[in-house]
Amino acid sequence: MAKQEDHVNTPKYLQLFGENTELYFAITSGSFWILGVVASFILGIPEILPIILFIIGGLFGAYFTFITAGKDILKGKLQIDFLMLFAALGAAALGKYGEGTLLLFLFSLGHALEHYAMKRARKSIAALSDLTPPMTLVRRHGTLTEISIEQLVLGDIIIVKPNSKIAADGVVIKGTSAVNQAPITGESLPVDKYPSENWQNESEVTKLTSEHHVFAGTINGNGVLEVKVLKQSKDSTLSRLINLVKEAETQKSPTQQLTDKFEKNYVPIVLAVVFLFCFGFLIVDETFQESFYRAMSVLIAASPCALAISTPSAVLAGIARAARQGVLIKGGRPLEDLGSVRAIAFDKTGTLTQGKPTLTHAFTFGKNTKEQLLKAAIAVEKLSDHPLAAAIVQGGEKELGSITILPAENLKSLTARGIQAQWDGTTVHIGNRRLFEELTGKKIPTEIHEKMLQLESNGHTSMIVHQDNTYLGIISVMDIARPESAATLTALKKMGIKKMIMLTGDHQKVADAIAKKIGITDPLGSLLPEEKVNAIEKLKEDLGNVAMVGDGVNDAPAMVKSTVSIAMGAAGSDVALETADIALLADKLDYLPFAIGLSRKAKSIIKQNLVISLGMVAILVPLTIMGTITLGPAVIGHEGSTLVVVLNALRLLNYNPSK
Repeated sequence: MAKQEDHVNTPKYLQLFGENTELYFAITSGSFWILGVVASFILGIPEILPIILFIIGGLFGAYFTFITAGKDILKGKLQIDFLMLFAALGAAALGKYGEGTLLLFLFSLGHALEHYAMKRARKSIAALSDLTPPMTLVRRHGTLTEISIEQLVLGDIIIVKPNSKIAADGVVIKGTSAVNQAPITGESLPVDKYPSENWQNESEVTKLTSEHHVFAGTINGNGVLEVKVLKQSKDSTLSRLINLVKEAETQKSPTQQLTDKFEKNYVPIVLAVVFLFCFGFLIVDETFQESFYRAMSVLIAASPCALAISTPSAVLAGIARAARQGVLIKGGRPLEDLGSVRAIAFDKTGTLTQGKPTLTHAFTFGKNTKEQLLKAAIAVEKLSDHPLAAAIVQGGEKELGSITILPAENLKSLTARGIQAQWDGTTVHIGNRRLFEELTGKKIPTEIHEKMLQLESNGHTSMIVHQDNTYLGIISVMDIARPESAATLTALKKMGIKKMIMLTGDHQKVADAIAKKIGITDPLGSLLPEEKVNAIEKLKEDLGNVAMVGDGVNDAPAMVKSTVSIAMGAAGSDVALETADIALLADKLDYLPFAIGLSRKAKSIIKQNLVISLGMVAILVPLTIMGTITLGPAVIGHEGSTLVVVLNALRLLNYNPSK
């Protein structure tokens, strides 16, 4: 077959009967070949009639092959189309019109079916373009107007009706609804979307969590949403995904680069060998016609049609299947490389953990109640803008439910020690050991000190809560592991990933505590960004291919050094989409085993295709040289192997990790 990329888009002037013109021509060619065969067995019919039928069939079969071969010759290339056309003309010159037409018929039919199959692989990608609605309802100057999405400008407010597609990337400013993000991120369950109470201006957009962002092409649930447009249609996540996937199609895998290089040298060698076989009659007792016929048979048997399409068909099918699952793979190289990794390095914050602190414990001291401890902590921390304060307030309120809490006042920050405020007629302090040793002039109680040591040894950040002259207890926060982290790492271990390394700037104790809970084999803590890069380089020296999973922003230097870089939650991050080889569009770590499994399946299918394509050449060439098989069987074996490798590659479209 010709190169897959040469036939991605058939020019309109060749589509005489629509996009399936090539298939119609192939069927017509086959019909005339059958009529010629039938006519040759009917007595009394002029001998010229079957020949005319074969020639007409040959012209239909040669139409697209001739055009492609002509383009290649003008570029100074001798490709497989030229070999097939030359072989058919050679057969006709020997009076073997039927066999020449059979070759052109099967070759053109193979081309047409190949393109049809490849078109099917592209449907998953092309379908992305249809996700965004052409029109949307926008509120401007107090009036609702329906406009095309191309007319949207930044800052527009669009109204998203129930069960309709969202037209632009933006942030929810009014309304609550469950949004189906499967078309973009592959998530199976709808995600609740609602406005953020804290968002006031554009500069704070990056601080908003995924619950407040929506993407173009996703499907609204039963609620009405008002969305402020943050990106024009050409810059939306969906548009970027479409462009990136199209670019990925053209990125060749290592195997494809190797086969392309092989073909470049192989085709001239085949022509030279065939030329020599034409003069076989000088050595072997046979006529020139017999030598030439044998040479044409060898030409067909040795042509690497199946080899040319074996890798690109598998790569395209693999990329299409991944896109359907919310995994963007940027070309053949990362698709192949991911399957060969035996070690994976993970960033901790936001990758293995939730990326934000969570209230984990509230231990009381003496006769104080947990309610009293949490009420005091919530009241004071509500006044603070410290990153840990929001976690304490959110976790405490969830624990207490709807209990009314008196507000605190007069917050005072105590540098490097903690905070102080007035609450319910008392003075409340929250801070570290140093604060209370200075405040009381005594060592803190042994019970509190030992509990804090225990918490800190397990990676928690602990704080003492003190009211007037009384220790209320201890509260602790921690960036806890994602719920799916442990199960994902277990699945990776079963897949043969030998080492799972965690790279983090957090203290080694924190790294060890997280690693123990989720199954990380090698936690590396207290790392600066440049030390993460050094760690990746050392891992590559020791283990070979290493993948790096992060958010694609602060992890970018280390990700660039890895064999395959994988970005988490990339649907909301332009930087992650640009820097990573593979992007998990949803913020879900459990998509990683799917991506690795798909990569390994793709590598397996590519190897199978190479065995089939080269194996058929290895079988057919000796048989045609020895004269065991003639032109007809060689054509059938040659074209049959091409169709087999394409259909084998398309199995990737139905890849299911559970099977």
